[in-house]
Amino acid sequence: MAVEFPASVWRESLGQPLMSRPSLAGDLQVDVAIIGAGYTGLWTAYYLKQKSPSLKVAVLEADSAGYGASGRNGGWLMGSFVGDSHYLAGYQGEAFQQIKQAIQSPITEIEQFLIRHDVDCDFIHSGNYQVAARYPEQLDSLTSTLATLYQQGFDESDYQWLQGSALDDAIKLRRGQAAIFTPHCATIHPLKLVRGLAKVVENLGVTLYEQTRVSAFGKGIVQTAQGQVKADIIVPALEGYQGQVSQLGRYTLPVQSLLIATAPLSDRQWQHIGLESRATYSDVARQVTYGQRSKDNRMIFGARGGYRFGGQVQTEFNLQSPDFAWRAKLMHDLFPSLKTVPITHGWGGTLAMARKFAPHAIFDKRNGIALAGGYGGEGVGAANLFGRTLSDLILERDTPLSRMPWAHLSEIKQVLTPWEPEPFRWLTYQLINKVFSWEERLCLQSNPSRLQKRIAIQLAQRLDSLMH
Repeated sequence: MAVEFPASVWRESLGQPLMSRPSLAGDLQVDVAIIGAGYTGLWTAYYLKQKSPSLKVAVLEADSAGYGASGRNGGWLMGSFVGDSHYLAGYQGEAFQQIKQAIQSPITEIEQFLIRHDVDCDFIHSGNYQVAARYPEQLDSLTSTLATLYQQGFDESDYQWLQGSALDDAIKLRRGQAAIFTPHCATIHPLKLVRGLAKVVENLGVTLYEQTRVSAFGKGIVQTAQGQVKADIIVPALEGYQGQVSQLGRYTLPVQSLLIATAPLSDRQWQHIGLESRATYSDVARQVTYGQRSKDNRMIFGARGGYRFGGQVQTEFNLQSPDFAWRAKLMHDLFPSLKTVPITHGWGGTLAMARKFAPHAIFDKRNGIALAGGYGGEGVGAANLFGRTLSDLILERDTPLSRMPWAHLSEIKQVLTPWEPEPFRWLTYQLINKVFSWEERLCLQSNPSRLQKRIAIQLAQRLDSLMH
């Protein structure tokens, strides 16, 4: 049966029909039941079967593999993740290097997986530019960022300063001041990756049930309309959808991130922009922008969106929405030559932000729950790392990954702190967005009030630190 996916540039360029797998038909008993066929669920299943082939593993998916954020993100595969600095803090020498190498490992790990299993997802390893290019304060922020990274223990092999002609050769920005380049980033076609991963997992003996929505789960029992699944261990790999199924949703904040894509650009148009290597880029802003040059030569550009009251997820988007017009404005501020290029696609997805931006892998053996997530929109690579970690925890293997600072053998409630209940979540997020927008407007003005600007920057910094 063919399935409908929300429109996106990834869906249009998939190049194959999306056929649904059979749904669950009656009761089932397995060793491990995974809820959600996104990156976290599928990578966890993959590594469980690699390490313990005899395990009986089933994946239950409400729609179709990759329907959620895994199939419609920005296509960045990063060797870093939001909050990784927290996990590196306090470590030096060999211990620091081990944690750093683990954080950076998903790029190589996934590349080897693609080669081993002959999965094509338009992978290219070309790095990332974090740029200061829209207002003067960004240069100070970028300088401070690099100094902090070097103080932590990174060096020029991890992060390199670019300015002047070196910057212009890489990426041509309207007001380019400087950039930090890191090689630890690649690009992928996210829907091709998640669909390819699902096929590999099936070939290993994992049963994937689609169109099987989980209504609830408890100790050893997963409830669906089609039947009941009994399992020794349950893995709710739901990220931004966690709150739709269980109380575990209170530990993460579901936030929308939205993207646009232009029509394909000609070689001549790309000469005015650069990105010949197809590296990713972002500018130093609290709005969290991100962009890349796609394989078919589109500019893909996104920025973090909002929080909907009650943590509602969103799957359908209107290209004519002001939300997409604002992203186009940000993109045009960086690349004015794109103002005449049509915007052909607008889409988005729901990500999950953990408290203190601390993604986690937890095996709550007492309650039979294994949980990973809270990637804050940087989960393409992190889900691989945390899926590997979670599989070691589930199998109770003593490995370098099971000893990482994000790995926990403990009850979930002893590790995670819940976000505040409504309406405080919604009100706080609205306040933060308004202050961040106010700060940005003042920084972009040619002659703002110095007092207002100083107050806005200090208040934005204070609110930013509260989120961390």
